[in-house]
Amino acid sequence: QVQLVESGGGLVQAGGSLRLSCAASGRTFSRSVMGWFRQAAGKEREFVAGVTWSGSDTIYADSVKGRFTISRDNAKNTVYLQMNSLKPEDTAVYYCAARRFGVLTIRREVTQYDYWGQGTQVTVTV
Repeated sequence: QVQLVESGGGLVQAGGSLRLSCAASGRTFSRSVMGWFRQAAGKEREFVAGVTWSGSDTIYADSVKGRFTISRDNAKNTVYLQMNSLKPEDTAVYYCAARRFGVLTIRREVTQYDYWGQGTQVTVTV
């Protein structure tokens, strides 16, 4: 079982930066593939970025590639999403998610993640 709590969201101007954190509880965190997703008002939840157990492999949505960076610190049971050059279209609720224990691959589908945080709002103004 993994419990996830996001933090770090807020209001920022276009071009600015934010760093989201996701604190995980549960001893299986270090063996869980982690992902960040987002959901804008009136839209479906979409994949943003994912990272493997060790942090050595990452995948990004095309819309954020080159601007966002996902990383993890297994000693702190925390995964991060550094967001730079933010755009108004990045406005959404951002969710941290974990795949079940022992799974090796990063997946983009919402249905492939078993544990979710409550979300943190990110609002980017022009």
